[in-house]
Amino acid sequence: MSKTEKPLSTLWGCELNESNKEESFKTDDTNHQHQLALRTMCLGHTAKDEFNIVELVTGEGNSSARAVPIATLHAKSMPTVNLSGLDLHPPVTFRLKRGSGPVYVGAEHVALEEYSDEEEMDEEVEEEEDIEESPVKKVTKTGAGKRKKPEKGEDEKASDGENPPKKGKGRGRKVQAAKV
Repeated sequence: MSKTEKPLSTLWGCELNESNKEESFKTDDTNHQHQLALRTMCLGHTAKDEFNIVELVTGEGNSSARAVPIATLHAKSMPTVNLSGLDLHPPVTFRLKRGSGPVYVGAEHVALEEYSDEEEMDEEVEEEEDIEESPVKKVTKTGAGKRKKPEKGEDEKASDGENPPKKGKGRGRKVQAAKV
């Protein structure tokens, strides 16, 4: 049985300040695949005139944990940073390394829910039952689109020297040579 994934999305955010220097995003759910898509990081209106450096710590706090600065914010020069395109897998910790904040982190928590093909097939069958099948109509051609052949009398009139042949536009017209 193959599995397909259906994304479920919720907003996630945190505030980093002097009293709360770290905030973690982790999940114990093993039935879903989780991702944190960062969107923005900004200073609050009460931020002091100082640099606020936010670092990202990936891993579980042991020797594999790495801290990387991802934003340097300043109230007068750069109060907001756009982080779209930065997708992380838990566990992830945001740490206010320098400054007093408040720094707000805005992100989107995406969980990929797995469900079997049988459930998908059931949904497709229900959709097909809702759609009424109409009978197939046979396409027939009528003579309206066909060109009428000129009668013999009309050809003779057109070939007279007195009346030049009419010029027509379109395909299939033969060029007639003038009689000398």
